[in-house]
Amino acid sequence: MFGRIGHRPHPVLTVLIFIILLISAGCGSKNESKRPLIAIIPMGTTHEYWKAIHAGAVKAATEIDVDILWKGPLKEDDVDEQIQIMETQIAAGVDAIVLAPLDKHALVRPAIEAKRRGIPTIIVDSALAGDQHCSFVSTDNYRGGALGAEHLAKLMNGTGKLILVRVQESSASSTNREEGFLATIKEKYPGMTILSDNQYGGITTESAYMTCENLLNRFPDVEAIFTPNESVTFGCLRALQDRGLAGKVVFVGFDTSAKAIDALAKREMHGLVVQDPFRMGYEGIKIAAAHLRGEEYVKRLDTGAAVATPDNMEDEDIRELLKPDLSKYLD
Repeated sequence: MFGRIGHRPHPVLTVLIFIILLISAGCGSKNESKRPLIAIIPMGTTHEYWKAIHAGAVKAATEIDVDILWKGPLKEDDVDEQIQIMETQIAAGVDAIVLAPLDKHALVRPAIEAKRRGIPTIIVDSALAGDQHCSFVSTDNYRGGALGAEHLAKLMNGTGKLILVRVQESSASSTNREEGFLATIKEKYPGMTILSDNQYGGITTESAYMTCENLLNRFPDVEAIFTPNESVTFGCLRALQDRGLAGKVVFVGFDTSAKAIDALAKREMHGLVVQDPFRMGYEGIKIAAAHLRGEEYVKRLDTGAAVATPDNMEDEDIRELLKPDLSKYLD
């Protein structure tokens, strides 16, 4: 009789053991041991700029013990894909989202949905309309455009004919740069003549190249060009190189890449307004984590900008912005 009981526990004892196991599992506090998962959704994934944001996010995640999920559209004009990615991450129940919105209006709805579900959204790089996000981490892009205008005008001694090549209408960051550039030229340098300021290069090198080719055909007497992002800067550089004008037309661009740095060293370019995307990614993750932990955080952070030139590009602070070492954080 006792042997049988030893092999087959009494039903009441079985229920008690089961209850004890459930209580023990609850005391293990699964949520306490779970690291927060923060999704990072950039405008794109191919340009060096976004890789720097990714690297900064990886550094922050390592320091503060959170997990990150990096997912962005393949093309920087695919607003629908970015919305779909955000909706997928919301449905998956990530703990927070760091977003660089392709369109300052189109991404409002998913950000509102994230807030409704208790998922904080931190905006980096480019502004989002409304107040549904917790914090905005970015360059002061208007000031960045003004810096470009100041440098270009100085090189031109305040006179000459120039072209501004825009990026795309929906991007708040590049629009602010364009506005900062134009306002500075018009207010401070009346001797400068703007030949064109309403043409868009788009977000690919090829579309920018075609736009710049057309502009050079229309305005062969242009003396200076300003381009407000990486893709348009490189497309314009190629167009100038193909015509033998690189270095002859004063050229100030925005954002860094290996090809732009090489052109700067060869004096085919005369200036690059450089941001700190590494810091944007880093601070975006830290702010998201602070929000999740109920800690204080800043609601607006300017990560700064500077003008790199052929003469200062080897200065330590400028070199760090031009050539951040991403290999320590990205495979």
